[in-house]
Amino acid sequence: MSASTPNSKPALDPKLIERIVAEVREDELVSMCEDVVNIPSPTGGELQMAEYMRSALETTGLDVTWQEIEESRANVVGRRQGVGGGKNLMFNGHMDTSNTGDEDFLSGIGYKPHAVLKDGFIYGLGIYNMKGALACYTSAVKALQRAGIQLKGDVLIAAVSGEIEKTQWGEFKGKEYRGYGCGTHYLVNHGILPDLCILGEPTDMHVVLEHFGSMWVRLSCTGIYVHTAFCEGREEMNSIRRMLELTQPILKWIEAWGKKASYGGKKAIVNLGGISGGHAWRASRTPEKTNLFLDIRVPPTIPLAEARRDIQNLFFGLKREHPDWGMEFETYVSVPGARISEDHELIRAIDRNHKHVTGKIPEREVVTWCSDASVLSRYGVETVNYGPSSGPRDKDGEKVLIKTLVEITKIYALTAAEICGVHS
Repeated sequence: MSASTPNSKPALDPKLIERIVAEVREDELVSMCEDVVNIPSPTGGELQMAEYMRSALETTGLDVTWQEIEESRANVVGRRQGVGGGKNLMFNGHMDTSNTGDEDFLSGIGYKPHAVLKDGFIYGLGIYNMKGALACYTSAVKALQRAGIQLKGDVLIAAVSGEIEKTQWGEFKGKEYRGYGCGTHYLVNHGILPDLCILGEPTDMHVVLEHFGSMWVRLSCTGIYVHTAFCEGREEMNSIRRMLELTQPILKWIEAWGKKASYGGKKAIVNLGGISGGHAWRASRTPEKTNLFLDIRVPPTIPLAEARRDIQNLFFGLKREHPDWGMEFETYVSVPGARISEDHELIRAIDRNHKHVTGKIPEREVVTWCSDASVLSRYGVETVNYGPSSGPRDKDGEKVLIKTLVEITKIYALTAAEICGVHS
């Protein structure tokens, strides 16, 4: 796209562009990436990472706000105030990592909280989801400062706790289970309301205009509780056997939903996320209750209430068919999808600056994962997912090309200058 696109802001002056990108320093960026990866920060354990970010943002010269969302957990927000007359842009990134780093079944170097530089890549837990983006944001603001750029609007960097897709349920209680946007919910509930936001989720530098939402559902049935020796003739009253029978119509519903709710070239996936029933320590008793847990992906074009009615209608039919099975239905996560318009000024700015840095317009993508755009968009903060990662996920775990980190830092800096406006 060119600067002459109708209703678009004019592109930055070419000399100003070169002044800004010249101030992005690879060694500084790589050093911060290594620092943040080397700080373990699983969901619920973000405090040390938050303290690091507070120090980094204060050292950068930003006005820093510390939001304690609960004991030993905080959001950190750095603000570089403008002179007024421009829009406020926030760069938002979560500090918690997809895994803890202690999982025995994840042995790749990119699944551990230890940064490794190899073949032009940085490996390590969190480098693309999404500590690398936090380092890029910080380096982008430093580049603007070193270039002597005074902005009209404010630019903010928000490092938030508790974004990863997890939640409390049943016996799984505590801050290690409080994810799914809890930090960004606190952020916007307590006064941090920019005009626009960029989320540096791992999009391979694609522009994600839309993403699916997610709804987690529990379906359960009961059965008799009796010693193995006394269940002869009543084996079919075992709750696990009953759930096996229920699974067949549930799988048919899943197949139909995948087709009905497909969107943007993506199937509406439903994951059989978990099943629980019985007592491993006492297998001599029939299980009195069995639960099946589903993760239903919902496109941004379908309200969550409509999706809930769809799966609940299946439940009601099964309950009528089996009235004595003690069936239960519950939704315990509800995260709507998010969208931003193709012709939004933020998208046009990213397009221009991506093309300047890389030589081409960024690809578009619809994804089935969720992000904090679900939270921000509900508060009127137009948000796009656009961040660094490098190729498909593999056994090595998380990794990002250093070249990609440098390029997107330049694009972030230029986009902030364009959106916030440069004070002459």
